[in-house]
Formats: sequence, C-alpha cells, structure tokens
Amino acid sequence: MKLMKFNVVSLFPTEFKQFLNMGVVGRAFYDHLAEVQFFNPRNYTHDMHQTVDDRPYGGGDGMVMMAEPLQNTLQDIKSNGEIGEVYYLSPKGELWSEHLAKKWADSQQPKTLICGRYGGIDQRFLMKNNIKELSIGDYVLSGGELAAMVIMDSVVRKIPNVLGNEVSANEDSFAKKGLLEAPLFTRPSEWESMTIPSVLLSGNHQKINRAREKVSLLITALSRPDIIIKNNFQSDVMEALEEVDQWTDQEIISWSLNKDELQKLKEIYL
Repeated sequence: MKLMKFNVVSLFPTEFKQFLNMGVVGRAFYDHLAEVQFFNPRNYTHDMHQTVDDRPYGGGDGMVMMAEPLQNTLQDIKSNGEIGEVYYLSPKGELWSEHLAKKWADSQQPKTLICGRYGGIDQRFLMKNNIKELSIGDYVLSGGELAAMVIMDSVVRKIPNVLGNEVSANEDSFAKKGLLEAPLFTRPSEWESMTIPSVLLSGNHQKINRAREKVSLLITALSRPDIIIKNNFQSDVMEALEEVDQWTDQEIISWSLNKDELQKLKEIYL
C-alpha cells in the first residue's frame, strides 16, 4: 500500500512533537497510514556554530536563511528517498484550499515542505530549484512549522481509514459542494432556554439533510459569498431563501440564522 509521505525541512522539528502524538492525525502517522520525516538544515552545515542564517544584503530587519544549508538538505532528501514536489511555506504563495488538500490525498504522492524562519530564505535557493510557494492565509507567522501542520492535518484526514467515521471527511466544511457546514447540536435538546431545530428530532433523515443543506447554503452566502459565486450556486441560494421563508421564527433562530441578515440576502438574490 502506498503511503502519503511528507518530508519537512525545519530548524525546529521538535515543534511537531505534540502534533504527531494527538488526535486522529497523530494516530494516522502511528498506524503508518501516513509518514513524515524531518530534516534540520543545521545538520547540513560545515562550521562549528552550525550557521544557517545571515544578515540581508541591502539592509533590513531580521536575518535570512542561507541557500547552501537548504540546498544540502534538499540534496540529502533526494538521495535518500522520494522528494516529490517541493513547497516553501510563505504568505506570498498560492492559497491553500480544501481542493488542494483533496488533490494531495487522492494522489498519495510525496511532498516536501520547507519551513522558513527569521526574515525568510535566500531567493536564489527557490529559483535554483524551481520551488513553488504555498500560503495558509494573508498573515505572517513566526515560522512555517504551523503552516506545515495545517497542511498535513487537512491532507491526512482525507486518507482512507484515517477517520473513525467513514463519512466524517465528506461532512466537513467545504467538503459537500464546497459549502460551509451547518451548525451542530448534541444533548440535551434544550440548554439555557435554547432549543435545537425541531427537524433534528423528527427522525426523518431526508428532511434533516435537506434542512442542513439549505442552512449550509445560507451560511456560506452570508460568510463566504465568493464561494457561492465561484461555484455558481446563486440559484441554490434563491431556493434556500424561499424554503427557509416558510419556517417558523423559532426554527430559523435555532439554526443560528438572523432574519435581518436573511432579508439582506433576499435583496441580493431574489
């Protein structure tokens, strides 16, 4: 059986210890449903101080990771196993998405993730190796380690047999038609005078799934209208608005929907 393999280049591999020892993703690595190997550029230096960074040419804040230790690291990965596609985790890169996570999980091809630190890394290293860049959002982190964990988590959970419930991955936000997930509820059915949507107690799974889908569409239209436009779901939103308009006020409120916000959606879509 082919494993999803990650090579992670990081100056701080111990940051991943907790990640690899908890939850369903940690179990996936433990059960060999996925594999990860770490490479520290400090181990590929040739001076007593294991120098991996230096001041930037032209001045500026912070230090820059040097090209040579990174190049030596990459060469070792290539000589000792499958390197696959190589990505530098950077806010300048392509935005990580559910689509990419599924694509990676389906392909089961090895990936190498380079975690930057300090002010960044020498651009010549990226140019020489034609390295692609990936971002998990429009913000700056202290290093790429957190981004690497986000990416690995989102990919590994889509590998068969990783999640206890076979349908869990498909029920996640974005997984069904690319929509945000409808609100979730558990016992008791009433808490602090707040009740759950009555349809969830009906036992009619067809009605339950339909209600969840309509709510999912409306929540997505409210929070991420770009997803609606990108997937041409405008007519679906219109249908959801018309159906929810027949619900009682209590049912609408119990789904955490706001009537004023729904009215604004009507002005846009109806």
